[in-house]
Amino acid sequence: MNFRKGQRIEVFQRSVDEGWEDYMNGFIGCHGIITDPDTVINDPQALVEVSLENKGTHRLPQDCLRALDETD
Repeated sequence: MNFRKGQRIEVFQRSVDEGWEDYMNGFIGCHGIITDPDTVINDPQALVEVSLENKGTHRLPQDCLRALDETD
């Protein structure tokens, strides 16, 4: 999925990416916004920078993220 800056997301599952670490399991279910989608790379496997509510800003694999509707 192509994410865009400012898009609301949810961390909805554990990633299968090798960059996933155990502490990230605590992010599952968290909501946030995309702060750097790395659109220049145009690589669906690239990490994206996400600002999570009450958890700070992190670079996460895209397979653990899903876009939220604007009403969520």
